[in-house]
Amino acid sequence: MSEWMKRLEQYGVDLKTTMGRFLNDEGLYQRCFDMFLRDESLGNLGDALEKKDYEVAFAAAHTLKGVVGNMGFQPLYDAVCEIVEPLRSGVTENLDSKYRKITEEFEKIRALR
Repeated sequence: MSEWMKRLEQYGVDLKTTMGRFLNDEGLYQRCFDMFLRDESLGNLGDALEKKDYEVAFAAAHTLKGVVGNMGFQPLYDAVCEIVEPLRSGVTENLDSKYRKITEEFEKIRALR
């Protein structure tokens, strides 16, 4: 197992399950990881929250949830779920703190590369 994979596992990625989704191809996972870092969903979520456009925020958060789940980033997935469900049901309290938690987890993942 590569050092990078070990760091992912330490972060909370269930490598066995996640790598199964990627045909156990570390190179494929790395390419998807790099694409994830360039994905605009996180920025779209932040912009929508700033504009109080909760419908767009929900769509961005829901997209982010799917991508993060597929990548196996469990701590980030948990943080995203904390904002998706309130947005889905129209609850808008504490969204800024939930978004901050998401960005903190995202930065942890960025540091893994």
